[in-house]
Amino acid sequence: MAIRTATALWQGNLTEGSGTIRTGKGGLEGNYSFKSRFEEGEGTNPEELIGAAHAGCFSMFLSKVIADSGYTPESVDTTANVHLEKTDAGQTVTRIDLETVGSVPGVDEAEFVKMAENAKANCPISRLLAPGAEITLTARLA
Repeated sequence: MAIRTATALWQGNLTEGSGTIRTGKGGLEGNYSFKSRFEEGEGTNPEELIGAAHAGCFSMFLSKVIADSGYTPESVDTTANVHLEKTDAGQTVTRIDLETVGSVPGVDEAEFVKMAENAKANCPISRLLAPGAEITLTARLA
């Protein structure tokens, strides 16, 4: 069983404070603040990191689905747009829109979309997030 770790240090109050987010093995590090999360300030935020995790997991899983179907993927490029909205329960991730473009010789568009739907339903991060947020998918070949 793999255990992955990330840390976050926050200093100060909610609106004036700031923090740093780091992945356990040092691959990613970023500053974050109220402005980077809820406005358009510089830095990252937890929702971008969720998007990065989802896009990365989905791309890898789709590459596996393609290979398991007998094709060789050249590339899978995915963007995850994470929607953070104010609801009655407070700020909530309500939807994640996955947009993926694949370069897969020998695969037609319909087959690629079917494989992408499989990846959306079965990648570990989709399975984690789907009970709480709607996940949409737009898939096309390059």
